[in-house]
Order: sequence, then structure tokens, then C-alpha cells
Amino acid sequence: MAHVEDSSTLPVTWWKSSASGTQSDCVECGIVDGQTIAVRDSKRPNGPALLLSRATLAGLVAGIKAGDFEA
Repeated sequence: MAHVEDSSTLPVTWWKSSASGTQSDCVECGIVDGQTIAVRDSKRPNGPALLLSRATLAGLVAGIKAGDFEA
């Protein structure tokens, strides 16, 4: 898994879920290229971002929905 230290340097348009509130307590995603999605903390627009393949991101979302990461 790759990352960048300053996500504001990526040439992407960031978006967050329409289900997100106005508290900015969510993640944002941006399409880097046809196979790579960047994910960052919405509260830290100049902070790091993870660079995930579409398949990895899909697996992460599926795992979250299934409750695989609950403590």
C-alpha cells in the first residue's frame, strides 16, 4: 500500500459521502488514475493520503459493511 505525505499535492478532486455531516468527521476520496483511489482524513486536507487500488478499496468497504473490523 502506498501513500503520500501531503494529499493536497495530488491532482484530484476530493469528495465525501453525502451521508457525512457538517462536522467534517469523515474520509474523502479522490481518483488518481484508472486504478488508484486516494483516501484522506477530511479534517487534514494537507495531511497524508493512502493510495489504494480499486479492488483493495472495494474489499475494505465490503469488510466494513460486513462488520469485519469491529472490536
